[in-house]
Amino acid sequence: MPSKRPLQVADRIKELVANALESRVKDPRLGFVTITDVRVTGDLQQASVFYTVLGDAAAHESSAAALSSAKGMLRSEVGRALGLRVTPSIEFFLDGMADSASAMNDLIEQMHKADAELEKLRAGAKPVAEDPYKKHN
Repeated sequence: MPSKRPLQVADRIKELVANALESRVKDPRLGFVTITDVRVTGDLQQASVFYTVLGDAAAHESSAAALSSAKGMLRSEVGRALGLRVTPSIEFFLDGMADSASAMNDLIEQMHKADAELEKLRAGAKPVAEDPYKKHN
């Protein structure tokens, strides 16, 4: 059974990074960023921080640059707060979950439209023969 320690550390890192972004990082390039998840390796050496950004592609790019430049300061904050022997390295990844959910919603909407169209076609449909199972001699 996997250790609970990496999960606990990940939760704490998520909280620390979110608070630091809100209060300590003053980079104007940083948009409305939400930390969605943090995953830590079993040896607590690396932390993958997943985030979303409100806005267009330009907002995504500028926020990614701001996060990259704040990485050292954020790692210091995490190290000071966690008090681990080795502070995990932090890597940021744009969370594609929102895009995936949006694409899934679009597919479901297309499916409903196709079902409605099929229902209209069925309403006016008539059988090709009166009784298709009747044997013709």
